[in-house]
Amino acid sequence: MKLDGITSFVAVAEAGSISEAARTLRLSKSVVSERLAELERSLGATLIHRTTRRMSVTEDGAAFLERATRILREVSEAASDLAERRGTLAGPMRISAPVTFGRLHLGPALYPFLAANPKIEMSLDLDDRRVDIASGAYDGVLRHGTIDDSRLMVWRLAPSRRVLVASRDYLASHGTPATTAELDGHKGVFYTNRGVADWRFATADGVEIIRARVGLRVNNGDMLRDAAVAGLGIALLPLFIAGPDIRAGTLKLIDVGVRPSPEFIYLAHPEGRRSSVKLRALADHLKAAFGDPPYWEEGAGSR
Repeated sequence: MKLDGITSFVAVAEAGSISEAARTLRLSKSVVSERLAELERSLGATLIHRTTRRMSVTEDGAAFLERATRILREVSEAASDLAERRGTLAGPMRISAPVTFGRLHLGPALYPFLAANPKIEMSLDLDDRRVDIASGAYDGVLRHGTIDDSRLMVWRLAPSRRVLVASRDYLASHGTPATTAELDGHKGVFYTNRGVADWRFATADGVEIIRARVGLRVNNGDMLRDAAVAGLGIALLPLFIAGPDIRAGTLKLIDVGVRPSPEFIYLAHPEGRRSSVKLRALADHLKAAFGDPPYWEEGAGSR
């Protein structure tokens, strides 16, 4: 059993075709096919069911795939550890991050880190959905919010304050709420992945949840901001999104006397899985790049 055969099998299983796997591995289709066939011969089992239209993983293939993926990850981590012992950050690293934060802030902070460590092979997936960090599919997951999963090891990168905002036209037409009780009569623009119970405020008596009328639900931070700018309702936005519009005057801060519950930008990895030196180095770099308080809160009218 050869490692390149295992690599080819995992690539084909993930891509769903030999052609796509060959492109990913930068090999010819014939080489990938031969390596896969050789692996099947050595195991005495068919791992991939092939037809003229599609390919699928067999029952034996599915049983082998989980361990094969783990084997490749262990080999990669072992090679990375050796490089790191020599003072070099190297090897693959797969990270997931939210779309808007990734575009606005993670990218500009990440590029100098990768330029300084050219042997790191970074795969960055931008996705607003909450991926299963504990599955081990990612080396690290960068998220914005509260940290309430005991299965995770977490580095706090920066505090993240959210604020209530609306356009001046909306407030001129509907009035500016001065208390949380007055929010009930307003339309809200909500982030779908958090739901309509997302408006949580820290009060002396605990957490108060406000459920405003729904003006729009959307699963993207950029569109959430744009909807508020367009006057569709009040939005509860992090300053890393709303800051420029607050400074420009296209969004106005709303002060209801209490602050939304505190949240953080954090980098997490599964508990029980040793964090690599390069992941810890990335966390340290991002923490320094974002600052405390983070640079995106400067001049945004924070109280």
